[in-house]
Amino acid sequence: MKPSLLYMISEKMSAMSKGQRQIASFLLEHYDRAAYMTAAKLGEECGVSESTVVRFADEIGFSGYPELQNALRELTKTKLTAAGRLEVTENVFGRAEILDRVLLGDAEKIRRTLEGLDRAAFGSAVERIAAARKVYILGSRSSSILAGFLNFNLRMMFDNVHNIELSSGGEIFEQILDIGEGDVLIAISFPRYSKRTVRAVQYAHRAGCNVVALTDSEASPIAGESDQLLLAKSDMASFVDSLVAPLSIADALVAALSMCRREEVLSRLRRLEEIWDEYDIYDKNN
Repeated sequence: MKPSLLYMISEKMSAMSKGQRQIASFLLEHYDRAAYMTAAKLGEECGVSESTVVRFADEIGFSGYPELQNALRELTKTKLTAAGRLEVTENVFGRAEILDRVLLGDAEKIRRTLEGLDRAAFGSAVERIAAARKVYILGSRSSSILAGFLNFNLRMMFDNVHNIELSSGGEIFEQILDIGEGDVLIAISFPRYSKRTVRAVQYAHRAGCNVVALTDSEASPIAGESDQLLLAKSDMASFVDSLVAPLSIADALVAALSMCRREEVLSRLRRLEEIWDEYDIYDKNN
């Protein structure tokens, strides 16, 4: 098993120079803050030069400071409490610039997600969903927003879509009791990962269901149980993670599926429009 980052730093401290030990001590105590500091800022906090910080990253086995920073951020995702996340946000974002920082950061997350997305996995996911006997959608806590978006749009297109309600732990398994071969589970999970989602994914995978996982990392607890892994960047924006990149993937899934089964979807949407008109669902004055 690969040792944890903090354990690795602790083990190597005795062989470090004085300046590097100062950095190591700071990381062991304040890795959550360090994860969002530049090399220059971390050096300032530790009383060493920026070049010492860069050499420290090399010394403990990283190709540079950005790689060390990414490792710290991965650690922060799963370890920080909601209150701790808010404290980090206050240290990272200046209040006067928070709007710019968040929106530009979201745009960057979408760009990085597009660059790293497995196109073959996305295409396979679309094919499996389009051909599925039943499509189940699962997202807990903040991820339920993404699940709700998919459920709303896919149910307008298809009649075999089931959103798994999470009012209690036991009810999850009652809703997916008959899940199996020919079915697709779209599982959505972002830090802090919900155990209920992880357990449901494990159950579905063992039952022979095709699992499409929408998550943030190959280290995510649902990644290993997936048949198609769709990774979206979701770095911390406040005490919760930004969901713009996974929402964009969900949007792309809806668009791709509407084209994959175009005639069926078109017919269904026309029928819905007639019903909406008949029952005066939408305001037509504007």
